[in-house]
Amino acid sequence: MRQAGRWWVVMADHSSNNVPSQKQDNTISLANVLPIPRSRIVLWVNIALSLIVATIGFGVGFGEGILSAQQIILFGIISALLLFLLLNYVATIFDARSAIERAETEVQKDDRQRQTKVAWRNNRIMALAMISLLILYLLLTASIEEFRSIKNLIAFLVLELILLFAFKVSGYFASGRSAFIGLIVLGALIVISSFSIEGFLSAPNVRAILLFAAFLGIASVGQTLVALLGGLDLSIPFVIGSANIALLSLISAGVPSYVAFGFVLVLGGAVGFLNGVMSYKLQGQALIVTLGTGFAVAGFTQIMTSIGSAFAGNVFGTVPGWLSNLAAMNGRFLGMKIPPTIIIWLVIAIVMIVGLRMTAWGRNLYALGGNRGAARLLGISELKYWVACYVISGVFAALTGSLLLGWSGGAFIGVGDPYLFTTLAAVVIGGTSLLGGNGGYGFTVIGVLVLQVLTSFLLGIGLQYEWQQFIFGLLILPMVALYGRSPHIRATV
Repeated sequence: MRQAGRWWVVMADHSSNNVPSQKQDNTISLANVLPIPRSRIVLWVNIALSLIVATIGFGVGFGEGILSAQQIILFGIISALLLFLLLNYVATIFDARSAIERAETEVQKDDRQRQTKVAWRNNRIMALAMISLLILYLLLTASIEEFRSIKNLIAFLVLELILLFAFKVSGYFASGRSAFIGLIVLGALIVISSFSIEGFLSAPNVRAILLFAAFLGIASVGQTLVALLGGLDLSIPFVIGSANIALLSLISAGVPSYVAFGFVLVLGGAVGFLNGVMSYKLQGQALIVTLGTGFAVAGFTQIMTSIGSAFAGNVFGTVPGWLSNLAAMNGRFLGMKIPPTIIIWLVIAIVMIVGLRMTAWGRNLYALGGNRGAARLLGISELKYWVACYVISGVFAALTGSLLLGWSGGAFIGVGDPYLFTTLAAVVIGGTSLLGGNGGYGFTVIGVLVLQVLTSFLLGIGLQYEWQQFIFGLLILPMVALYGRSPHIRATV
């Protein structure tokens, strides 16, 4: 503010030949109190923006009907004035900086530009994330009438502040930055959802969130392991759907349910073995290989289950009670109203987190993901670990498909389709690098919970599936930019 004031004193001196002294003094006093940009166009733009914001505030306020008309008008006027002052202040700062820049030497300009680039490089992800959130809020407000509420506006402002806090504070963490930001975002989503949606923290809703998170978490086990090696597995949704209809088909054919369940898991592992061998032989082609394998497996399963039936891709039969209890919303664990699938996921998560960090197998996996050449010199078999990770991915995908059968009570080949996107999203949002060597399943758990709480929030405010996909995409972009790493040097020292 002082800079802006000093600048206007200088400008007033330059214009003293054309303006009477008394008026000049008044101009200086006004400039000290109310900064005004030099450009009239900028001034009118600021006025227009302030009026637009005030109009939006009036519309939302009267639409809600919570406050009195006098309060709405008062708050609207105050908001417009504050925004007008802020915009003008920013404009005068840029005016002052322009005057300073003209007087700078070349060395000073280079130094200032370098500092600006460093500041942008350090804060660009935060800026992009906050701008993306602003764009999203404006799109939702403009497109969905039910979204236009004071509660959602407050929730948006709170989320922006929390994001700012998370990004700034996370810089003090030498490691675990992604986990810190993920936990902050998760906490923010829970708080905002509780504030905006009645009954969000009720026992049935929490149970539903954890159950669907368990399905996604189990399906994401293999994707996490493969990503740690620098690969991808796009066959997961197809294996989920194939296991779903294959299990019910076997049970309907008279195969004992436990035997059928184990056989489906073995088949999932076999698909993973095929993916691992082929993607290892065709280095750099894991995405295409696994996608092709997935299509082939899904098609073959539909052909086999449709023999003698007119309903390809759908199998009808009775789901055994023990499987329904595992995954149904009303399932019980030791007499408690907790679906056992949640407990299964909890056990898997503990085993994965401890196993990756505390065992030689886990440390070797990180070594391979970081530098394959150096790992080979240590005697670590790249083929063995690569194939093993894909086998595990296939087994857990088949397990997810089997559990989903218990949840739905019916089989459908397309039941795994949502997991093509969400398993990758959970890994990326959690902070595991898709280039390998960095991250872990604990990070994926955070990503899974963020996605599931966000999904529940979006459903709670009435958004449809396409909006959910759009928002997930906007969420992933800054996360990839934040956690992305430079390509590893695959040295063969």
